Amino acid sequence: MARIGCWWLLVCLSGTVVAQTPAPPTFWNDIRPIFRRHCTVCHSTRNLQEVDVSGGLALDSFEATLKNPKKPVVIPGKSKESLLVQLLVIQDPDRRMPKGSSQPLPKEAIETIARWIDSGAPEGQRPADPIAGVNPSPRPARHLDVVLRTNATPPANLIKLAKPGPIEMVLPVGPLAPVTALRFHPTRPLLAVGQYGRVTVWDLAQAQPLRLLTNVLGAVNDLRFSPDGSLLAAAGGQPSFKGDIRVYRTDSWELVAVLRGHDDSVFSVAFSPDGKRLASASFDKTVRLWNLQTQQCEGTITGHSDFVYAVAFSPDGKWLASASKDRSVKLFDATTGKSLVTFSGMNQDVLALAIHPDGKQLVSAGMEPALIWWSADITGTAAQRAGTTESSFGQRIRNQGGHGGAVQELVFTPDGRLLASASADGTVRLWNGQNGQPLQTINIGSVQYAVALRPDGGQVAAGGFDGLVRIFDTKSNRLLAYLLALPEENGQPRWLVYAPEGYFHASPATLAQVKYRVLLQEVEGQSVSAALLQPDRVRQALAGLNVPPPFAK
Repeated sequence: MARIGCWWLLVCLSGTVVAQTPAPPTFWNDIRPIFRRHCTVCHSTRNLQEVDVSGGLALDSFEATLKNPKKPVVIPGKSKESLLVQLLVIQDPDRRMPKGSSQPLPKEAIETIARWIDSGAPEGQRPADPIAGVNPSPRPARHLDVVLRTNATPPANLIKLAKPGPIEMVLPVGPLAPVTALRFHPTRPLLAVGQYGRVTVWDLAQAQPLRLLTNVLGAVNDLRFSPDGSLLAAAGGQPSFKGDIRVYRTDSWELVAVLRGHDDSVFSVAFSPDGKRLASASFDKTVRLWNLQTQQCEGTITGHSDFVYAVAFSPDGKWLASASKDRSVKLFDATTGKSLVTFSGMNQDVLALAIHPDGKQLVSAGMEPALIWWSADITGTAAQRAGTTESSFGQRIRNQGGHGGAVQELVFTPDGRLLASASADGTVRLWNGQNGQPLQTINIGSVQYAVALRPDGGQVAAGGFDGLVRIFDTKSNRLLAYLLALPEENGQPRWLVYAPEGYFHASPATLAQVKYRVLLQEVEGQSVSAALLQPDRVRQALAGLNVPPPFAK
């Protein structure tokens, strides 16, 4: 009470109350959190060289923000003259920042940035570690061992152990980023593999990566080659923030387009049959159609009420199918976006769909793991309207059980004879593409997110939670090889491909990290490497040929 009384006494004596002026915002305390939430996914130092992403502007440090090499974006004391503020308040959505967002920065955030600039753009108290904002001496990163098991059993005298056993290769590189997308090239022996922040294009004929694409934004949820194989589209982005689609030329692997407009992650993309358009499905509840020549969005389809997980063009390019968290599959006219039909009756999220190459059937699955076959014969509907026949369009043809967990992806071969599915139950299954009957079950163990079929149907690739890609022969279920790709380290590529027989091929940086053990005991590696490091044998295995066991007499 005494303190309150003294305060009022001062007020009475002075006759006025002086309002307390709030401290001005500072970069580290007030501005950087805004930038990190809305801006630095694109405008960061690591993206400066990729001008189409960063615009040559970095906002992830105080120095970068105030000392832009091209043109100052902040003029201390003059917020209205600062380009940074001008780009936040401009009415033109194509020029306004954040780029690709349909909504401007929140009003309170813009006002805070303007007050910071008007007060002289003070830096404030720099964190001990301005990059991480945590303890300046964080614990060193700990890696888990990735154990790669083989069928190769070396003689006891070679490894100087009393009891022989299968060789295991041990790499201190875990945990591995899950494999979330896979796609075979339509005409070349290439396999594109998507993991967080990168796409690895494997040359399967050479048993090694052809190209590592690291200029992707966040998660890679889907990969698609254009019908003629000249383009590769990668879909992903930052959840709850920004969707991202990147298109590459496959002759040079040059990035030729960045398609932005989705307000959330893009989960699926599909090329039109003529390769001139791209459809994208997003967690922002929309499907968008893109003209690949103009790189502009031609239309936005808003028929779903929740996340859209999958999208596909019909074989004639006249309609689109999409699958959603709203427990439905919808068909839309690919020109007008008009809804054609809704397939409903599911009780849980529909995660995956695939259209049969004949255009008359569609398969969907998801959190309810049964594969549902639908009639998608729109030509039959026209005949029904003409009164010449009855149509089953939009009706269920069959429910096919088998998986014990959510189905993450479905894919047909181009001739429609084979269908593959990847599931959270740790299996990949192969089905007769004509009648839906089960053909093969491949037990892998870990959750499988992605599956791809070689165009001729001879091989199936599977990828999932454990970060490994496995390639199998579709007729025999035989495992042919494993593929493992890691982020570069000190500019050196890191990858390994090996056959279950034990033969392997690896980059020098990875080879230097490999250790060998038998029955949990580490063994001397030089003689083992001499027997197992045989790229030619790995290439034979990837080609589906039988290879002799190592250490054979």
